[in-house]
Amino acid sequence: MTAATPHIPVLLTEVIDALAIVPGERHVDATFGAGGYSRAMLDAGGEVIAFDRDPDAAALGRALAAERPRLMLIEAPFSTLAAELAARGLVPVDGLVMDIGVSSMQLDQAERGFSFQGDGPLDMRMAQAGTTAAEWLNGADEAEIADVLHTYGEEPRARRVARAIVAARPLGRTGELAEVVRRALGHKPHDKKDPATRSFQAIRIHLNQELDELRAALDAAERVLKPGGRLAVVTFHSLEDRLVKNFLRERSGNLPAGSRHLPQAPQGPAPTFDQVGRGQRPSDDEIARNPRARSATLRTARRTAAPAWHQGA
Repeated sequence: MTAATPHIPVLLTEVIDALAIVPGERHVDATFGAGGYSRAMLDAGGEVIAFDRDPDAAALGRALAAERPRLMLIEAPFSTLAAELAARGLVPVDGLVMDIGVSSMQLDQAERGFSFQGDGPLDMRMAQAGTTAAEWLNGADEAEIADVLHTYGEEPRARRVARAIVAARPLGRTGELAEVVRRALGHKPHDKKDPATRSFQAIRIHLNQELDELRAALDAAERVLKPGGRLAVVTFHSLEDRLVKNFLRERSGNLPAGSRHLPQAPQGPAPTFDQVGRGQRPSDDEIARNPRARSATLRTARRTAAPAWHQGA
């Protein structure tokens, strides 16, 4: 994939509408990927600062930045965006979008090891550094593997899968791991969803610390958005969406009221977000064009003038 053949991300129209870009405003694409959101933000007249920790995506971003002078690419995890922007004198910003999880570009490259659709090495590292999936799976004990599969894949038979993985070691290929999981769970060819999906998701999230990164990125967004700034977050599974939903519910002050059985929680800091939108889902037409969009949810909010709850780096 090149800068001349952009990937169109999910819910693109809805994201751009939520950002409500005015020409000359400064916006952040926290997950550049193949650059679909960044291109649309540039086309709307925005100045865009994009982040990605994947060296392949960062190289694509630098190539696009050479063509589009209002784009800056920063090769760093989006959890660090507040510090990276502050160091360059680029705060506050008018809008920020995050597209959470693995990108289509990563999934489509078998050698990256994110998917079992094409056999490749068990890698799964977004930053292409650190422990690979194979190294972790071949070294972790059964209880640790089961815990990861249960926590991040919501796999109901995590212990059975972990036991099968340990028995089949050493593992080195995505195809090997997928077959181990299928045998453990009794895969049938006509099953709507491949049972290996949950395990691959869990291992990927664990290796890349994706939920911790998302928590840090949401805190960072709160710190860098100016009053009236717009936030748009696209998630692809329940763990991510729940985290974003709870963050916006808390930071908008939309917490459950007390009752005689459960006293009201003490009043916290002033709400930092308002106009929190309901979760938006792709249309049937979009899902037909791009089946990977079927699990996506967009959540949006507007920054208030209240101080950020956490003033970390």
